[in-house]
Amino acid sequence: MSIFIGKNTKLLVQGITGREGQFHTKQCMDYGTQVVAGVTPGKGGQEMDRVPVFNTVLEARRQTGANCSMIFVPPAFAADAILEAIDAEIELIVTITEGIPILDMMRVKQYMVGKKSRLLGPNCPGIITPGESKVGIMPGAIHKAGGPIGVVSRSGTLTYEVVHQLSMQGIGQTTCIGIGGDPVNGTDFIDCLKAFEADPETKGVVLVGEIGGSAEEEACQFIKNEMSKAVVGFVAGLTAPPGRRMGHAGAIISGGSGTAEAKIEAMQAGGVHVCKNLGLLGELCREVFAEFVN
Repeated sequence: MSIFIGKNTKLLVQGITGREGQFHTKQCMDYGTQVVAGVTPGKGGQEMDRVPVFNTVLEARRQTGANCSMIFVPPAFAADAILEAIDAEIELIVTITEGIPILDMMRVKQYMVGKKSRLLGPNCPGIITPGESKVGIMPGAIHKAGGPIGVVSRSGTLTYEVVHQLSMQGIGQTTCIGIGGDPVNGTDFIDCLKAFEADPETKGVVLVGEIGGSAEEEACQFIKNEMSKAVVGFVAGLTAPPGRRMGHAGAIISGGSGTAEAKIEAMQAGGVHVCKNLGLLGELCREVFAEFVN
C-alpha cells in the first residue's frame, strides 16, 4: 500500500505551460504517473506533450477524472490556484510554488476548513510512492519500491539525502513526503504519521525536521502517545544562530523556542531513535528496522 497517492492517482498540473511546469510534468510522466490534464487560463484546447490543457480546474476534473493537482503557478497567483482546486474538490493538492505570501496562505487555510481537499505544501518537493506515482520535483531514480519505510520531511534536499541512504542500504520506501518549510502549510507531520500508522505495509518511519516552529515537538508527542511503529528522527540546524533565517521561511529560531536541541530532546522523550550525524542515518535505519529489511 501507500498513502495519499498510488497507481490510481490521476494528475492535473496547474501552470503546465510554464517552463517549470512543462519540465516537471514530463519528469512525472516519464516516471509513470498518470498525467491526465493541464490547466492554464486562456490556453484551453492546446496540448502539452500530448496532455490536454483546460482553462479551469473544474472543467479538467469533469472531463478527465483528475483527483490530484500539482501547482506551478507563480507566487502572486498561487493561492487563487489552490482555492480553485479546492472548489473543484480535488482530493490532493500538491503546491510546489515557494514564496507565497503568508497572509495568502492564512486565507487558504481558513477556506479549507470543512472542505474535501488535502493540501501538501507550499514550498515542498511533493510526494512519491516509488514505482507507482510521482507528484513533484524529486529525483525518481533514487527511490526504491517495495520497501517498508515511510519518509516525511520539512526539507526537500534532506529528503533526497535520506532516501538515497535508505536505498543504498537496500531499504525500500512506501511513500516519501515533503511537507514544505513555510510557516503556514497544509498537511503536517502528524497528518502523515497518522496515515503511516494506519498503513499496514509501512513498518517504520523516518522523520526529518529542522529548526523553527513547534511541529517536531507536537509530532513527537503524537509518536509517544499514538504510534506503535518505530521512528528514526533527524533535525537540521544544530549550528544555526538565533534570529537568522536558515533556508526555509519557517526555519528561524525565535527567542528560546525552535532550537535543534529542544527538538532533539523532544524526540528522545517521545521514543524516537535520534540520528545526530546525517551521514550515518542509513546505517541507523538498518539497525532500527532490521526485522523488516533483508
